[in-house]
This record gives sequence, C-alpha cells and structure tokens, in this order.
Amino acid sequence: QVELVESGGGSVQPGGSLRLTCAASGGASSVYAMSWFRQVPGKDREFVAGISDNRGTAQFYGDFVKGRFKISRDNAENTATLQMNSLEPEDTANYYCAARRPTVHRNPLQYGIWGQGTRVTVSS
Repeated sequence: QVELVESGGGSVQPGGSLRLTCAASGGASSVYAMSWFRQVPGKDREFVAGISDNRGTAQFYGDFVKGRFKISRDNAENTATLQMNSLEPEDTANYYCAARRPTVHRNPLQYGIWGQGTRVTVSS
C-alpha cells in the first residue's frame, strides 16, 4: 500500500497561486485514482479535485473550483499535483491527498489512503 506525503502549502494573498504536490511511496501510484480534499475545523472534509488512474485522462472538480484549480499526475515521479490559482480567503483549509482504487469518488469515506495534510492560508 502506498504512503502519501503532501507539500506546497503556505500563506498567500487573495488572487495568488499555490501548487500542492502529493508524493507517493511504497508502490506504484499509477494504479490509484488520486484526489485532493480540504477541511476546516468543525466542517466535513470536502472534495476538491480527483484524477483517474494510469494516464489520468479524467479529472473531476468540486463545484466551488469554477476553473481555478487544475489537477495532474506524473506517474514516473509518483506524484499528483494541484495547481491552485485565483485563491480566495474561503480556500483557507488543510488540504489532504488521498488514493483509492479503481476510480475517483467524491465521498472521503471511500478512501483508505491519506496523507497528513498541508495547510493553505489565503489572507491579506
């Protein structure tokens, strides 16, 4: 079973960009669908984006994304990346990478493999 480690979080002003990376180890990540979720204290974990396994030909996004984020994967590097643009204060949260087989699912309860999370803060 793969292990996931997120990186790339930080603080940014509204309108700025961040690039989150999820690095997988302990196995080939290409067989997994990879997703990003986010969570703020007191709220449920929310689906942000997901990408299908292997070539990643299918991408899925939460309704709130509205074209601002893009998910991609590099199977040679065993990474999944979330490029976030036009960030808003409402995007402030802990962001988590998750993996499952065989397909992306929007319900976090369907994932058994999680990273430890990376913090994103959007503030002026």
